[in-house]
Amino acid sequence: MLNADPLLRRPRLLNKALVARAFEGFRPKADSPDKMWRMLTDQYVVDLDAVAALLPAREPETHWLPARD
Repeated sequence: MLNADPLLRRPRLLNKALVARAFEGFRPKADSPDKMWRMLTDQYVVDLDAVAALLPAREPETHWLPARD
């Protein structure tokens, strides 16, 4: 995440509806959830819980154990 400059004013997105509207605007430019997260946090002060609720959860890779004989 960006090292926030306290003197730089950025718009605030503090509820889920505003974050969702910003998502729709960034969707054509962001090709991954990581890039979407980065674009939102670089340009806005956001409610991180609202962003996490809207971004799809990353599922862990399945790790299969070797079969027993």
